[in-house]
Amino acid sequence: MRTRGGVLIANIIAGLALGYTVANIGFGDYAELNRMFTFQDLRMFLAFGGAVVIIVVVFAMLRVRGTPGRIHAGVIPGAVLFGTGWAISGGCPAIPIVQVASGYLPALVTIAGVVVGIRACRWANAKYFHLDGGSCGR
Repeated sequence: MRTRGGVLIANIIAGLALGYTVANIGFGDYAELNRMFTFQDLRMFLAFGGAVVIIVVVFAMLRVRGTPGRIHAGVIPGAVLFGTGWAISGGCPAIPIVQVASGYLPALVTIAGVVVGIRACRWANAKYFHLDGGSCGR
């Protein structure tokens, strides 16, 4: 039987392992990410590709099936904003945490931007767009 404490410990261990791996691959290094986004170094893209291959194999082994429904109206603008923010700041929402843990304190500005962006998105959606957030918007 799984306990809350056991699940919490497993999540902490998995999070630390992921953070360690991400930091050692170079995803926490702004310069590495900049070289990836400016196509100067394809190593990071190959890491992404390797991750996609691994998850496809795991999904096939687990026989994960499912077809996505309609594309949510916020997916395309959200993806554009997410990618733009990642390219400018050098980090998606989790990477600045790795950067701060590695001693790169300017990443605190990125974390603040993520918090402000989430709040601004919720405000704009409630006031203007009224898009169904599904399981992610709550």
